[in-house]
Amino acid sequence: MARIHAHRRGKSGSTKPMRTKPPTWSPLTAKDVETQVVTLAREGKSTAAIGAYMRDQFGVPGVKLSTGKRVQEILTEHNLAPRLPEEISNLLKRVVNLQDHLARTKNDLHNQRALTLVESKIRRLAKYYIREGKLPAEWKYSGETVKLLLQ
Repeated sequence: MARIHAHRRGKSGSTKPMRTKPPTWSPLTAKDVETQVVTLAREGKSTAAIGAYMRDQFGVPGVKLSTGKRVQEILTEHNLAPRLPEEISNLLKRVVNLQDHLARTKNDLHNQRALTLVESKIRRLAKYYIREGKLPAEWKYSGETVKLLLQ
């Protein structure tokens, strides 16, 4: 399949090895991993940052492999889940940066197109998250209120 906004083919990449239980060399138990995830979330780290931190600092190959639950599931159990899904919040940050740039440079046509593409990606993701029940049904994206959504 082709990429959505370019005339190139898809990306190839590596896949994780198929495992059903955590490796024996993993230093932390499931309860330790879960408490560490909760403390990192209270510090304000995102789910992707938590996973990378656990891998790099504690040698945990995967949170789901160690605990049987994804980072997002652990955060929802402890009422620490963010209001917006992480994908949408990252895209909203990109929109804010592009809007600030376009306010300074009005004739930048390349970044006007980039803003249009990012906004369409947000709308597509919002439809998916509304359908899955992770966003409220009345949630709408609007370019004017992006900064309010991030606060």
